[in-house]
Amino acid sequence: MSYKWRVVAMLWCISFFNYADRQAIFSVFPLLEREMHLTPVQLGLLGSGFAWVYGLGAPFAGLIVDRVRRKTAILGGLHAWSAICLATVVSRTFTHLLLFRAAEGLGETFYFPASTSLISDYHDTFTRSRALGLHQTAVYMGTIGGGFFAGLIAESYGWRWSFIVFGGLGVLLGFVLTRFLIEPVRGATEPVAVSPAATGREAGPGSPKRDSREGGFVAFLRLAMRTPTLLCLLGAFMCANFVAVVLLSWMPKFLYDRFHMGLAMAGLTATLFVQLASMVGAPAGGWLADWWRRRSVRGRMIVQTIGVLGGAPFVVVCGLTSSVATLIVSLTLWGFFKGLYDANIFASVFDVVPPDARGRAAGFMNMIGWLAGGGSAPLVIGLIAERSSLGLAMALASLVYVAAGALLIAGMAIMARDARLQLETRGIRLQPDREES
Repeated sequence: MSYKWRVVAMLWCISFFNYADRQAIFSVFPLLEREMHLTPVQLGLLGSGFAWVYGLGAPFAGLIVDRVRRKTAILGGLHAWSAICLATVVSRTFTHLLLFRAAEGLGETFYFPASTSLISDYHDTFTRSRALGLHQTAVYMGTIGGGFFAGLIAESYGWRWSFIVFGGLGVLLGFVLTRFLIEPVRGATEPVAVSPAATGREAGPGSPKRDSREGGFVAFLRLAMRTPTLLCLLGAFMCANFVAVVLLSWMPKFLYDRFHMGLAMAGLTATLFVQLASMVGAPAGGWLADWWRRRSVRGRMIVQTIGVLGGAPFVVVCGLTSSVATLIVSLTLWGFFKGLYDANIFASVFDVVPPDARGRAAGFMNMIGWLAGGGSAPLVIGLIAERSSLGLAMALASLVYVAAGALLIAGMAIMARDARLQLETRGIRLQPDREES
């Protein structure tokens, strides 16, 4: 195996704990509800508190990642969030839990801007979606592991031991990978000239690279404002993340309440079928997007659109069905379509931003996705559940998926228009059914 794929494997292990640590608390909601007498809104705030801090810290994390060694940001973040996960065991009140969840969000916010940027400097446009898609499967396995083992450990030893196990293993992993992870040169897989799609202007073979780090975060905001496709991708991620967080945060309790499952079984059922299906969908989505990207600048976004619009009907069924079998089938199909979208979250963005702005792009994307999407989802569903039912609240989340699809379609239309205008300024006129690829 070449080193560029070993890098993906090492980061896969870190990403596993990134999600196992954050998912663990949802499987022990019933125990926290009884021990600390928490309301649905307070439980929702535990999910939202993490997401708000994670999202608020993301753009600053991205700014830092573009200036420091990404290996340092990745391993430093791993040690920080694992230590906070361990410290959660001292919680005695809702306030304690909320503070530790918020602090864990701050520790984890560095990981994805740093890891996706690092992977993209080992993998060019021909393997990037596949590499990021394989890396994405760690999210699914971490969610399964966090959901199932947290419930299993909590049933026998209490909810605190779940955090001891996950936090301790994360600290150990960080020490092991310090020796093996190597920092690549930024932009190592890119051509000498910056892509016209990334800069918004034509760059000739002798044109120097423009270092977008010079203007810091303000420069990136200017880049975003003049790149409408990027804005559409940010909005779509906000919507898609809203739906994902709704099902991942509330599904264990939904199964515990409606189908009277035990903690371990509810945690496993809520995550296993979605995540295993996503583990199939993400590599498939990565391969399909890399193939389609060679033929069209919109290739990755087409795959993402299929993902969100294909998954929307199954979100409805998940919230409204009274059959365990139907629920499992719907979770599985939703998970597959979710994987198609997830594989290209960052790869699509990296198609329209310069290499030296990737950390900020990923950080800003996480801010929008988690602050406005994931941050609001647990609380909004908790509020709706208090007034109607948890199942109906989850089913209504499908409308947000439809909004994501609309934003992606708009982004593709803008991208095709811009590609056509760029070619026409060079004196090349496209046929109606062709575009620059």
